[in-house]
Amino acid sequence: MSAALLLALSLTFTYCREVKEGADFVGDAVGNAADATGNALENAGDALGDAAGDAVDTTGKAIKDGAKAIKDGANKIEDSAKKAGDALKKGADKL
Repeated sequence: MSAALLLALSLTFTYCREVKEGADFVGDAVGNAADATGNALENAGDALGDAAGDAVDTTGKAIKDGAKAIKDGANKIEDSAKKAGDALKKGADKL
């Protein structure tokens, strides 16, 4: 009977140690997964911030370039109108 009791106690302690080691392994795995998820979210946030900054820069440049093109076009129209006015004046003077 004492042999059976010793066997039962040794199996219980062995089983408990294996359960503890398994729990430690699971705890480490969960911690590693949480760290990896946090890093991935941080990297995604950084990438999103960079993309938004680039989009704002590109949009600002496009607006600036568009405004310059409009101004250049308006100047060309003004020059053309002056030339047309001068041509009309010369034509009227010849009459």
